[in-house]
Amino acid sequence: MPQPAVVHVRRSYAEGRHGQIHLATAYPSGGGFDERVPILCLHQAGGSNRTFAPVLRELGRDRSVYALDLPGHGSSDVANTRLTIAELTGVVGDLLDTLRLRNADVIGYELGAAIGIELAIARPQQIRRLILWGAAVYSPQERSTLAAQVRTTWRDDGSDITELWRHELEQRPADVPMTALIDSWSDRLRAGPAAARAHAAYLEYVAGERLPLLKQHALVLRLKDQFGDYAARVRSSLSNGTLLDVPEHGTGFIGAAWQRFATIVREFFDR
Repeated sequence: MPQPAVVHVRRSYAEGRHGQIHLATAYPSGGGFDERVPILCLHQAGGSNRTFAPVLRELGRDRSVYALDLPGHGSSDVANTRLTIAELTGVVGDLLDTLRLRNADVIGYELGAAIGIELAIARPQQIRRLILWGAAVYSPQERSTLAAQVRTTWRDDGSDITELWRHELEQRPADVPMTALIDSWSDRLRAGPAAARAHAAYLEYVAGERLPLLKQHALVLRLKDQFGDYAARVRSSLSNGTLLDVPEHGTGFIGAAWQRFATIVREFFDR
């Protein structure tokens, strides 16, 4: 009888143009390089590679998977300046060169989706397919309204943090484990000002002008979350895109239903 694949999950650092980049890597005992196309996972503003931790071991059964902490997030070094989407794309591109990956598939969530789009436009021969979750095409008014809501300062007594935590608890979907919410919240607190800068960069990104330049096949996820209303706009801006409705899940999808998420990834990337 064939034995289950032994999956190695490791953490490491790579040198980057703004300091060290922290990586979580999963790969089968054979190394993963001669099997399926590697996957690069890019997290949201204020997140970390822990966003993808529930699926690393599953996806790593037959390929290499790389989930990085973007600058200023998780355990990666903080950049001295606010980075634009173009500059963050350069950081990720450098990492691909360091890893010497001939090709890769990309999963991008929110900020990570914008970076994934730019990476695919800049490297059409290297990036094969993309899964986009939390990508958005905003109108100027929507962008202005959302930008005004980005928090850059905090009260000295920390009462606003307490208020936000209570709001997170009240809004937590029933299927999202408390441990997943705590991980997400601690990532946001750890990123601190870097999270606000990254979120601002995401809101400044004019996806409607860039998406038509993307030629690779992209799967756009439409969930029951704050990005769901924008998914159709994203799909209509793509020349080669597919829209997938996942109405039973929203924020915290991976933590709540990692098996379902892994199945979506495999069905799209393994074609």
